[in-house]
Amino acid sequence: MTRSERFLDTFFNANVMQQYLPDIVKGFFVTCQVAVLVVLTGLCLGLILAIIRSYRIRVLNIVIVLWVDLLRALPPLVLILLLYFGLPNVGVTLSGYMVLWLVLSLVLAAFAEEIFWAGILSVDDGQWHAARSTGMGFLTTLIYVILPQAVRLTIAPLTNRTIAITKNTALGMVIGVGELLNQATTAQSFAGNATPLMMATVAYLILFVPVVYLGRWIETQFAWKRA
Repeated sequence: MTRSERFLDTFFNANVMQQYLPDIVKGFFVTCQVAVLVVLTGLCLGLILAIIRSYRIRVLNIVIVLWVDLLRALPPLVLILLLYFGLPNVGVTLSGYMVLWLVLSLVLAAFAEEIFWAGILSVDDGQWHAARSTGMGFLTTLIYVILPQAVRLTIAPLTNRTIAITKNTALGMVIGVGELLNQATTAQSFAGNATPLMMATVAYLILFVPVVYLGRWIETQFAWKRA
């Protein structure tokens, strides 16, 4: 067997591909499902926290800042292991799927809150004063005047952070979630061949390359036009 034939047999074995393709496809859809749930939950929670923070209630703001700093400082893997293996000791048992979704959503929410908050602060105070002078309440001003501008300012960092967090769905492998990488490594172990990992690599490209381009398109659409 030549080197090229050995390479193709190791990474692109047709028989292995045919045998484990259903498992890879199954893991692909689990990864997609977790990623979508994490993005929806994380961004919504982050926006709600930023809105609460804008009321500038000292006690609430201190709690939010501490919570956000804690989640931004700890690696997601540490949180996943703590929740999955630690909570059963206090009588709370969550499935691996629930732990993965919960941790990644909370981490994304922490980063999103800071990004939304920075966007709110970036809007000129005159916008607040002008809106309030017309008789609009605080929440109405925030929702209809400030947030549309703040969200537009935060599209780029939010897109980058969302892509970074969703790629962490691969961490579900350490707690047995049947996502893409877990299916690929399991198949590799049974097959004794690296082809399933190559299939997972292709699947990740199919999943995340369009997301990256979608993010770039969104950034372009919402960018402030220069005169």
